Amino acid sequence: MRMQLDHRLLDRQIVDADGLLVGRVDDVEFALDADGVPYLAALLTGRVALGQRIGGWTGRLLVAVAERFSGRRPASPLRIPYPLVARVDSTVRLRVRLDRLPTSPAEEFLRRHLIDRIPGADRASG
Repeated sequence: MRMQLDHRLLDRQIVDADGLLVGRVDDVEFALDADGVPYLAALLTGRVALGQRIGGWTGRLLVAVAERFSGRRPASPLRIPYPLVARVDSTVRLRVRLDRLPTSPAEEFLRRHLIDRIPGADRASG
């Protein structure tokens, strides 16, 4: 399937199988098959992906903030393998639920530094 990535994919909202917001397509990742033909391997979302895509001082600032929140240097974007995409229309719809995706660095930071410090948070139903 051919598509123009800049118009069909970049900056589209990503929703899971239940319609819950995952993020936006901030960048894409390509790989090469056994014959050396490039293919779309993954969607990248998060401040790191966006910062690396736009570049310049604004991009470096986004990456620095993401690294501060994640506690990792270098920070990495949330990577969603393209085979998990069910279809692309006004949004990118995934085949899986949000809880089946890796946790975003921002979510990990909030859980570690905010949620886990709330009394009783370890007993919350989820």
